Amino acid sequence: MMGVFRAWGRVFGGSRRGLGTHPPPGDAGFGTKARRQLSPRGSSKPLGPLGDRPVPGLLRTDSLSREELAAVLRAAVVDQKGPLVTLNKPQGLPVTGKPGELTLLSVLPELSQSLGLREQELQLVRAPGKETSGLVLLSSCPQTTSRLQKFFNHSRRAQRPTATYCAVTDGIPAPPEGKIHVALALEHIDGVSLVVPVKSPSRKNIVEGVKRTLSHFRVMATGSGCALVQLQPVTVFPNQLQVHMMLQLCPVLGDSTYAARVGTVLGQRFLLPAESRKPQRQVLDEVLLRRLHLTPSQAAELPLHLHLHCLLLPGTRPRDAPTQLLAPLPPYFSRTLQCLGLCPQ
Repeated sequence: MMGVFRAWGRVFGGSRRGLGTHPPPGDAGFGTKARRQLSPRGSSKPLGPLGDRPVPGLLRTDSLSREELAAVLRAAVVDQKGPLVTLNKPQGLPVTGKPGELTLLSVLPELSQSLGLREQELQLVRAPGKETSGLVLLSSCPQTTSRLQKFFNHSRRAQRPTATYCAVTDGIPAPPEGKIHVALALEHIDGVSLVVPVKSPSRKNIVEGVKRTLSHFRVMATGSGCALVQLQPVTVFPNQLQVHMMLQLCPVLGDSTYAARVGTVLGQRFLLPAESRKPQRQVLDEVLLRRLHLTPSQAAELPLHLHLHCLLLPGTRPRDAPTQLLAPLPPYFSRTLQCLGLCPQ
């Protein structure tokens, strides 16, 4: 795990203007190099109010056709090497859905054609959830897909993180580094599906769907009462990272599902019972709104600031070290970092 922390340091270190990528050495096996910066060019200029413009960098799928969405994803391709295609998924795009819905999977045939794959239709290997932006790994070769899935499963059993997310949190986790190990379950409360923590789960609970989850976290920068946090999930569970940050009383910025469970009295934060708080738009204090140059109505549209930034993939030979895939941050994420002064040292 420390090796991944050092990789994060190489990615974010040495630049006071913003977040930049640092490609891993070599280019063996499934490796690829992200040749884009994680912060927008020219980001050294001070940012002002957005006026009537929406939060920059958001995808509105309700106004897109299948062909238009395929074109958006084609433009989001980070790299294409052999059977592997890596793209940077926009926040708000669902991976799966009901028949007829516009999703990432639904437009893979069009994306395959636009990339010149002809008969080799792309298969999904790994992707973040709807509200999370970042790396999507696709493959046009079933054998390659199988090999990658085995690598991810083996790494999970060995408790070696293969994914690194970056998040902006409302609040600063204390301590600034550690592990979050908690049992979670998916429950239906008043018609809403929510992930809730389970204290002292029994063997019966585990059989009935409760899962012990584990994530590593590390604070990389702080400012304006917020933090830039590196998150590395070891297990896989819906909304795991959002819930883990909520349990640290530092919900992810833009979290409209779990942030309402964090209450404040006389400046002290505490956790509210899940059954007492339905999902609702995150409420930010006036000082934070001013730092973000947002009105309350604009803040209501603030997207989830959770981005799958780095994936580790196996090398060509069994003894080769894993290689890295890197994805640049969305414009709204970079803007938030600049507004809050969240630049890692």
